[in-house]
Parts: sequence; C-alpha cells; structure tokens
Amino acid sequence: MKVKKELWFGFALMAIILATVVFFMPWGNFVDGHLSREDLGYLGLLMLALIVVAIMLGFPTAFTLMGMGVFFGWLAYRSVNPALANQQILDLMVQRAYSVMSNDVLIAIPLFVFMGYLVERANLIEKLFKSLHLSLARLPGALAVATIVTCAIFATATGIVGAVVTLMGLLALPAMLRAGYNIKLAAGSITAGGCLGILIPPSVLLIVYGATAGVSVVKLYAGAFFPGIMLAGLYVGYVILMAKWKPHLAPPLSESERQVPLPPLSQALSARGGNALAGLVGALRMPTLPKRQVATQLLVSLLPAISIAALLVVMYAAATAPTAAVDTTGLVQAGGSVAAESDSAAADSGLQEPPKEEGGLQEPPKDAADLKEPPAEAGSAASAAPSSAGMQAQTASAPDTPAPPAERAPVPAWYWIVFGVGMASLALVSWLMNWQRLEIFKMLLASFFPLAVMILAVLGSIVFGLATPTEAAAVGAFGGLLLAGVYRYIATKQSEGGPAVVKTLIDLGGIIKESSFLTAKTSAMVCWLFVGSSIFSASFALLGGQEIIERWVLSLGLSTVQFMMLSQFIIFILGWPLEWTEIIVIFMPIFIPLLAKFNVDPLFFGLLVALNLQTAFLSPPVAMAAFYLKGVSPKHVTLNQIFAGMMPFMGIQVIALALLYIWPAIGMWLPNVLYK
Repeated sequence: MKVKKELWFGFALMAIILATVVFFMPWGNFVDGHLSREDLGYLGLLMLALIVVAIMLGFPTAFTLMGMGVFFGWLAYRSVNPALANQQILDLMVQRAYSVMSNDVLIAIPLFVFMGYLVERANLIEKLFKSLHLSLARLPGALAVATIVTCAIFATATGIVGAVVTLMGLLALPAMLRAGYNIKLAAGSITAGGCLGILIPPSVLLIVYGATAGVSVVKLYAGAFFPGIMLAGLYVGYVILMAKWKPHLAPPLSESERQVPLPPLSQALSARGGNALAGLVGALRMPTLPKRQVATQLLVSLLPAISIAALLVVMYAAATAPTAAVDTTGLVQAGGSVAAESDSAAADSGLQEPPKEEGGLQEPPKDAADLKEPPAEAGSAASAAPSSAGMQAQTASAPDTPAPPAERAPVPAWYWIVFGVGMASLALVSWLMNWQRLEIFKMLLASFFPLAVMILAVLGSIVFGLATPTEAAAVGAFGGLLLAGVYRYIATKQSEGGPAVVKTLIDLGGIIKESSFLTAKTSAMVCWLFVGSSIFSASFALLGGQEIIERWVLSLGLSTVQFMMLSQFIIFILGWPLEWTEIIVIFMPIFIPLLAKFNVDPLFFGLLVALNLQTAFLSPPVAMAAFYLKGVSPKHVTLNQIFAGMMPFMGIQVIALALLYIWPAIGMWLPNVLYK
C-alpha cells in the first residue's frame, strides 16, 4: 500500500515531537516517585506534546483537551493531597465550564455565524461575481481578480471560510477552467481569497482571540480592517503581475464574454449615441419614450456623480467647520471662591506681590494702632477685580446680547486637491458611462448595495461605538434574514425555450431551518473548544508548564524583535499540522503572559496572529481550504495541484506579516484614532 506524501509528513512531524519529549523528560524522577515542581512542569510539556499528536491523529480536539486536562490536572492535585484530588479536579471542571458559559463576548459567535449562513444562501454571491468579473474584464487575470475581490467582500458578510471556498469553487473554478486559466493559479486564488474571512471583520477568530487574551473585540475589529484590505490587495497584485508576465496562465476574456445584453430602452437609445448620460438626458425630451423609466435610468446613472458630490460637500463642511470658542468669563471653578477670582484678576492686571524690601504688603508691626479698613483709593485695585468679575458674569448671562456668528475656517490646501480629483473623477465617469457600463453598474448596484448596507450597519456600529459586538451581530443576523427573504429567487434558463429565464422561489423556511442547524453545530463546537481549552490551560498552569516555558524564553536573552520573530515562526509552523481554533485555544494562553515581559501590545500581537493564521487553512497536510475546494472541483483537478497553487499565496502572507510588523500603523492607526 502506497502512503501519500502528506501522511509521511504528518507521521514524521509526530515522531519528531515524541522523540524530543522522550529525550528531555527526567524519567528517573518519575520512577522514584519523588516529583518536584520542576518535574510537574515537565509533565505539563508532555501533556502539550501529547495533545498535538492526538489532534494530528484525528481525535476530537475539544474532548481531547478536556480528557488530557482532567487527567494531568488530577496528577497535579494528587501530588499535593491525594485525598482531595478527585474533588478538586471535578470542581475545576465545573468552574471552568461555568466561566465559559458566563462570557458575554461569546454570544456574538452564533449570531455572526447565523448571519453568514443566511447571506451564503441569499443567492448574492453569484450575481456579485458575475458583475465584478464583467466590470474588471480589461484587467489581466480578470476572473481571478474578481474571485479574490468577491471573496473579500463576502468575508465581511459571512466570515465562514468553508462556505466561501465551496461557493467560489462552484462558481469561479469552472469559469476559469473554461477560459483556459492555469489550474494552480485558479485554485490558489479561490483558496487564498476564501481564507480572508478569518482576518477581515466580523471574524470569529478575532472574537475567540479577544476572549482568550482579554483584548477588546471592538479594537481588534478596527485594527484588522486595513491589514485585511492590504492582504487582499497583495493577492490581486500578484495575480495581475503573473497574468501580465505569463499571459498563458490567465488568458484575457474574449470580446463576446465582456458584452452584456441591453434592455429594449437601452437598445433603442444606443442607436442615437454611445454615451448613456447624454442619451438619457436627450430621451427626456422625446414624447414617445416612457418618461418614468427614462428618469429612473438617468437617476441610476447619476448615482456615482451624486456620491462623489455628496462626499465633497461633507468633506468641505468638516474641513471648514468653525472652531468652537468656549467662553469661561465669570465662571468660578468648582471648589473655588470669589477671592480666588480676585487673585487671578490681580495677577492678570500686573498686581503681583512686591519684594519685601519695599515693605508695602508686609505684615504690619504690632504697635500700629491705625489698622482700619483701607481707604477706597488704596483698595480700589483689589476690590475692582471682584466687582468686574461679577459684572462680567452678569453680562455673560444676559440674554439680550447675542454672540457674534462664528467664522468658518479657511479652506485647507488638501481639500482643493481632493476637489480637483473629485471633479476629474466626475468628468471621467460621465465620459466613460456607455450603455454596456451602465448595465454592469446596475448589476453591481443590485448585488453589492444590499451587502454594503448590511456591512456598514454591522461593522460601522461596532467600530464607532454605537453597539457592542453582540448587539451588532444581532442586527447582522436580522439583516441576513431580510436578504435571504428578498433574494430567494434563483434564475434558471429554460432547457427547451431558448434564452428565456425562469425565476424559481426558494423555500425561506428551509433556509432558516438549515442555517439554524448549522449555526447550532458550529457554536457547539466553538463552546466545547473553549471549555476544553480552559480546563487544559488550568491544568497546564497547575503543573507549572507555563513557568518552564517562561524561564526558557527569558534565558535566551531575546530582544523584543527576536521574541516576535520566534513566536510568529512557531505559530506559522503550528499552522501546518493544526487548525486555527486549536492554535488559539491551546497556545495563545502560553504566549500571552510573555507579552508584558517584552513590552508587546496584546492588540498588535493579535493582529499579527490573525494574519499569520491564514496559513492554517493553506498549509498541508491539514489545509482545510484545499479539501473544501477538492470536494466541488472536477475530477482532473488533483489535491497536489491545489496545494501547489496555494504555496505562492502563503509566501504573500509572510510578506504581509513583515509589512505589518515593520509598519504597525497599518493595524494600529484606526484603533488609536477611534479609541484614544
């Protein structure tokens, strides 16, 4: 029987792990039965190694974590007090399970998952992919670019990697293979683009990391937004570069494939001229054409211009907003007095304490008999301050003296640059808006606009502090339900009637039932993982495994840069045999206590981890994205071809990781601006 290369790799990795543990374990102390704190720490490392090997062998992750945690935790308690070991380990199980059940952050997971499954079944991804690949048809590698962009957009609406990879495998892979695309490039584009869902918000990975590390999920969402866009942009740049360098890998679309059938009104008007805006404006004066339909088409074609103009107006209002001058005249500081005001007024008027040699304000001698109320002229300067302060307070509170209108700030130079770019964009859009582009724009509007509204409602409410992640997830779940209800028509061509299209109504109740079942299944898996990882982490700490790892890392004398490189390298290697859930719940509790010792922000570390864990879906032998794609791809597409296609995109992930570390502002700028 021939063993596959992936199995050889897995077996070799497990053998290396077990051999390392066997070599470094102090077996003599275990035989004697005298276990010190150091020996218990080595038991913790043994537990960690056995967990990795058991998961690679296919044992259920959550229950393996619980079983190992309970057994080794019982050993830790037994080494202290054998009589209470059974009771203590059972108490630990209950406490850890209850702490997971009472974590409010985890409520957002089933809601976001439910939203993702509903949007997946709303029949939007097919329309979005078709409109995107038509609008990007002139770019090299247009189909692959459209695939990555579609995956990035759906990542913000679903966050479910398996669903996006499977759907794009059904839609994009046959289209790319028909167009003559290289199998490796096509497979790599689908799998890499589909994995963006674990980085771009609303990502379940960020919620799990936030709950594990005690980091705000809101800040994680704000920080992961630009790194996700950067990674998608690097993918697109790589595809365009390869298609330009080697055109046979991604042949351009033929002219017939770029054409969109025009409706009757557009066909009639296109004969009079190629520009859609000019044709629709002229059609308003034609009495033979339906005015309402023409006006609707004109409004749709003017939407880009209206959007640019509205953006310029909002930017002008923000750039020239007058500076609010706060008038504090007559206000007395809380806890102060009028005497304090008189002192400040005297100080403002130049009445400072004279030097002692002048003797004017020194303590008078005791024999001075004429210590009386000072005359008016002598105390006029001192008494003027309270009286003037009182007059100013009365004047400030008088309603019959309106404040002068505030003047707007001068227009900054950068606004005129943006204004010029906006006007040039308006002219370019008006000039390029032919009838074909108008129809493509209408397709984009119908497929992307509903998603954009839902994405802005969910992510905008989270990032700008209008709602908690749980509340925003509830809004997203309701929005997904509305989308599934509105877009539940599947357009199918008749088998015998030529090009006619029939719309088939999908059972909305069946969609909700299936989505609810899948949500319950996924949420149960995540919650059991949290319970198992919580018990495992507690047992690992009881055994002292964390202390051994900390001492080992600190003994290396690493700088912050070296520690970050070591930790990210370990996570990158762990992404080959393990999934991201196992890495987060098992290894993050080991790394997080070390962050404070190297002055590393847990938020920034989480962004690096989320970007790094893209490899968990793209690296063999566990690469789940490859198996998702293989399940829906034609028979001639082999698993090795899919693996080979994913390798360049893994290299791009390493480049993105380096860029984020070199320029941390890519991820930290938005959280710092919004949550100072």
